[in-house]
Amino acid sequence: MDDLVLVGRVARAHGNRGQVIVNLDTDFPDERFRVGAVVMVGPSATARAIREVRFHQGRPIIAFEGIETMNEAEALAGAELKVPAADAGRLPEDTYYHYELIGCEVRDRSGKAIGSVTGVEGTMEMSRLVIAGSHGEVLIPLVAEICTEIDVPGRRIVVSPPDGLLELNEPGGRP
Repeated sequence: MDDLVLVGRVARAHGNRGQVIVNLDTDFPDERFRVGAVVMVGPSATARAIREVRFHQGRPIIAFEGIETMNEAEALAGAELKVPAADAGRLPEDTYYHYELIGCEVRDRSGKAIGSVTGVEGTMEMSRLVIAGSHGEVLIPLVAEICTEIDVPGRRIVVSPPDGLLELNEPGGRP
């Protein structure tokens, strides 16, 4: 099911009534985790409706339909929670879902290949591209001043990194 978007991961069971604590992978937790919302749970993408939700220290504590006991909740630990990409909604201009950027080729302004995006870390305000480069992993802040061109349909990102950013991960690079 490649058309699913990651919105969270079950951290662990909470209490003895089948609830779980979720680590967020979305910038829209109130929208994604609300009573009645359906998420796909785990590798089998089992559809589960949310019957209760409350937030504690920024993380949702959720009770799913069909999960009633602590043992059932414990079995969900580590499970990814996803929603269909078609239900993810439109984002503001110049804002991207992580899955849209993964796999994009990254080049500098002169056309030199830097690598391919393997992940995106952080929240909307503090995101970083994780790039598999020829000398290892490279982290590049996802800001307009550095990522000067993002072409999602063309699977291409052009960057104008500040001096020294790309060399940080090279063997013998700056500390």
